[in-house]
Amino acid sequence: MRRIGFHLAFLLLLVTLLTGCGSNSAVDSPEPQTAPQPQADQAALVSTDETPEASSPPFAPEPKEENQPSNNAPLETAKPTSTAFNIEDVPAYSGQAYVVLNENVPYFNTTNLSSKSYETYNPLDSLGRCGAAAACIGQDLMPTEERGSIGQVKPSGWHTVKYDCVDGKYLYNRCHLIGYQLTAENANTSNLVTGTRYLNIDGMLPFENMTADYIKETGNHVEYHATPVFEGENLLATGILMEGYSVEDQGDGVCFCVFAYNVQPGVNIDYATGDSSLAEAAPQPAKEETLPPPTLPQTEPPAAAPGENQGLEPDPQGNTYILNMNTKKFHYPNCSSVDQMKESNKKVYTGSREDIIGQGYVPCKRCNP
Repeated sequence: MRRIGFHLAFLLLLVTLLTGCGSNSAVDSPEPQTAPQPQADQAALVSTDETPEASSPPFAPEPKEENQPSNNAPLETAKPTSTAFNIEDVPAYSGQAYVVLNENVPYFNTTNLSSKSYETYNPLDSLGRCGAAAACIGQDLMPTEERGSIGQVKPSGWHTVKYDCVDGKYLYNRCHLIGYQLTAENANTSNLVTGTRYLNIDGMLPFENMTADYIKETGNHVEYHATPVFEGENLLATGILMEGYSVEDQGDGVCFCVFAYNVQPGVNIDYATGDSSLAEAAPQPAKEETLPPPTLPQTEPPAAAPGENQGLEPDPQGNTYILNMNTKKFHYPNCSSVDQMKESNKKVYTGSREDIIGQGYVPCKRCNP
């Protein structure tokens, strides 16, 4: 019996072992498996999505070609403040005495300007031509006495020539880069250029008067630059670059940037030498309608003393005029406006018409001196 029981127990154990070999054995003895590889691309994608710019595309942008501008780059300024004057930017003369440049803002730096008065003039170059003139003009620089003669100065390209189509007959004036009424510079050769009558009166004088009036009325200062523009080795300037900016009020009172043309309607000019000729079928410049001139004889210029102006070219049209120091107009002595003038505003002046205008006076519209 004991042997039979032993054999039955052995048989039951054998059956149990045979049944276990047919089941899944991974739980007790798992087969070795290869470790999963990390998905690097997917990890980078998640990291990108978690950045603050959640709207950025979940992929790297395609590389740009070299020198290709970015769409996010700031737009270029149309007229940067560092822009310098270039004569090529000046349009050809088309009937106006001057043209506005750089949106009427000076090319020079207008920030941190000093209100301390000064004036500078460049020496003449090897051809005898003027350079730029600059000043911070205040009342302390303005003249306190009448201007003297400048007939002895002959700037580069100077010629004495008359044309009937020119106001006052004489084609050329000795033009101050910075007007006498502003800095009291008279016969300063570094401040005088050969300019047409048209340049002097129609191109430059309006801005000189505007500047002078502003300074007198406010007591403020104006940074004022005048630059003659010579092309190549020309003796005659093509024109004058004029810039002004009131200092204390940051340009609210005076702010201009213009190019005044050195031309004369009806006259052809050779800028290399200053020679000129009357244009064929030249249109006469329009003049404002004026009253007929007075019929009384005009005062003759006084005779020069013996030896006076020896060796010097006399100033043209040396007549006697009556100045109105209040209205800044000048008249013939027999003009009816003189009788209506206060004696305190009246002043007798003998000299050239050019000199009077250079001092800031304008001709009377009634007698048209």
